[in-house]
Amino acid sequence: MNELERFHEVSTFIFDVDGVLTDSQLLVLEDGSLLRQMNVRDGYAIKRALDVGYKVCVITGGKSLGVVERLQGLGVVDVYYGVQDKVEAYREFMDLYELDDAGVLYMGDDVPDYEVMRLVGFPTCPLDACPEILSLAKYVSNKGGGAGAVRDVIERTLRVKGLWLPGSEEEVPRSV
Repeated sequence: MNELERFHEVSTFIFDVDGVLTDSQLLVLEDGSLLRQMNVRDGYAIKRALDVGYKVCVITGGKSLGVVERLQGLGVVDVYYGVQDKVEAYREFMDLYELDDAGVLYMGDDVPDYEVMRLVGFPTCPLDACPEILSLAKYVSNKGGGAGAVRDVIERTLRVKGLWLPGSEEEVPRSV
């Protein structure tokens, strides 16, 4: 299967946060709270995917309520945070919507994502993922985590189906 065919098969996106939606850097404040930076264009792509009917889920070991609020503000309703076992959260999400592994694009960047990435149809990662994840990914974005990697995979998927530009969903029969 070539790269374009892989993107055409995607019906669901699942993302990690730290190292995927962020650049893996944490700013530690004096009171111990942590700040993360997210890419606005990744946010636009997530919202666009939701608007044209894709399922978007986030599974993270992090516990940032600010991240959860940002994702919910974009329309993501399936946010699993503070997760110890990503496979368990993945299976819960899949069972909830009766989804098939083959249609899932998962983007992770580090060892905690490894087992989930082995289950999905289309494991992907940012350019700066760890070696174990890079070797498992069927697609490596040319963008780093927090620098547009999420937009890259969403945009590629929607472009393949003619759904990227606003208004295009009216012109293309939805098979999602």
